[in-house]
Amino acid sequence: MTVSDFTAPADVLVLQHLFEDGPGFLGEWLDAQGVNWHLRCAEAGEDYPASVRGYRGLAVLGGAWSANDERPTLRQAEALIREADALGIPVIGHCLGGQLMARAFGGKVDRLRQPEVGWLPITRLDSPAAREWLGDAVQPTVYQWHQDGFTELPPGAELLASSSTCAHQAFALRQHLAMQFHIEITPAKIKDWLETPGHAYPVHVLLHRNSVQDPASMNAATLRHQSGSEAMADGIYRAWRARWKA
Repeated sequence: MTVSDFTAPADVLVLQHLFEDGPGFLGEWLDAQGVNWHLRCAEAGEDYPASVRGYRGLAVLGGAWSANDERPTLRQAEALIREADALGIPVIGHCLGGQLMARAFGGKVDRLRQPEVGWLPITRLDSPAAREWLGDAVQPTVYQWHQDGFTELPPGAELLASSSTCAHQAFALRQHLAMQFHIEITPAKIKDWLETPGHAYPVHVLLHRNSVQDPASMNAATLRHQSGSEAMADGIYRAWRARWKA
């Protein structure tokens, strides 16, 4: 359960950047597992902690910002990611969170040739690490909403998945997983995002029909793919939890 008293112990720290990009299925999964977790939201004015010492896992969520924006909370998130690595605390990053992981570990984040928005297939690489993290499906359909991507992986990182539009969909590095897609997605989050999609979205729908879904297509795809996404998320989060220190 979410522990609102930040002085009380918790196993997991979740860093949220914006109101609209909350923990979604990740929070549901942590609650179902009986895990106590802290949530800090930058847009709500909640300071990120000075240290991740004492936690067993760190999760970093997405958001409409660019990982390259000069925002103090983004740089602080990167510092916490590096500290977690030094302490042996597994980090899992979702979209912007994965991009911050790439930057924190020496990779590069740039604007892609075209955005990805909606339910789109990725191709899992045929490697033990890719199967362990992402499961057995070779071409799972996942939810995307991004214009940037980690265009250069950090030194030592292993690519786990790609797509025709975004070459680097997920990477593993030591005990960590960075994803470009939103495995924490829920229908409620999609509904909120479509209600206020931003000025760029209608233009992207017209210009990039092969990688950006219109609302009707997206909602229909949610009915087909949400359960599969949650099953994949369960496997990913279990693989992450298996790496937590006892």
